[in-house]
Amino acid sequence: MSTNLLSTSAAIGFGGVVQEYLWNWENQQLRVVYETLGKGSPLLLLPSFSTVSTRLEMSELARLLAPHFQVVAIDWPGFGESSRPSLNYRPEIYQQFLEDFVKAIFNTPITAIAAGHAASYVLQLAVKQTAFSRIILLAPTWRGPLPTMGASQQIAGIVRELVRSPILGQALYKLNTTQSFLSFMYRRHVFTDAAKITPSFIEKKWHTTQQPGARFASAAFVTGNLDAVHKQADFLELVQSLTVPLMVVIGESSPPKSREEMNALVALPGVKSVVIPGSLGLHEEYPAVVLEAVQDFLFSPEN
Repeated sequence: MSTNLLSTSAAIGFGGVVQEYLWNWENQQLRVVYETLGKGSPLLLLPSFSTVSTRLEMSELARLLAPHFQVVAIDWPGFGESSRPSLNYRPEIYQQFLEDFVKAIFNTPITAIAAGHAASYVLQLAVKQTAFSRIILLAPTWRGPLPTMGASQQIAGIVRELVRSPILGQALYKLNTTQSFLSFMYRRHVFTDAAKITPSFIEKKWHTTQQPGARFASAAFVTGNLDAVHKQADFLELVQSLTVPLMVVIGESSPPKSREEMNALVALPGVKSVVIPGSLGLHEEYPAVVLEAVQDFLFSPEN
């Protein structure tokens, strides 16, 4: 495993140093792209899992944090500019990747800010070893879209295999990643200000979905195959097992089922929380509001 510098012309970033981390999984080498901006104590930004997942959703937040931290933002394996091979994407891949990446890049416990589905992976690593000094979860989720809608594991598995299939799968994936459908999903539960969902914004998101191999990890997420836990009790148990400070940021317009899960999380003793405008994409839609909401937690020496 090694780290290489990428030429800035070859990668679309947010103004930092773009590098690749070469990571091996089951005798296959994956190229994982990450970007570093700023100086100071290290802070890891983990984007949410989604069909449009990319470190660029963290770009404005990264720029706001960079005067105070050395910010590192990643593209998860299977997403963004990272390799997208036709793996059977499942939690074990991301659990091992996150553990290996943190060990390879950092030599001290770091601050982690994780959005959406990245929450479970950060919590699991924090419980397993002293990897983080403090954790902020942004609109945390633990259950994928289809399971949240009530689909059984059997139905979700059928859908996943259909999307993975060569011809039919490509057609199904394209239908579910049209610009009109992406715009609909953003309006429904990702952003709250429709004025921010411009044609150019959606076109950039659409471009992300059309990269070779993009459907494999995306299908795994949508069908719940990237759910690192499968019960609310298991998710809450992770939080209860933490030995580092935790703060949770909730969007006041979060979807009802997701909001119920977040409310259960922040009801636990010792969990700091705040509710701000936004929904599941609050870190991208309202980055300045996010920073204002968490800055006392971030900069407090008590944490």
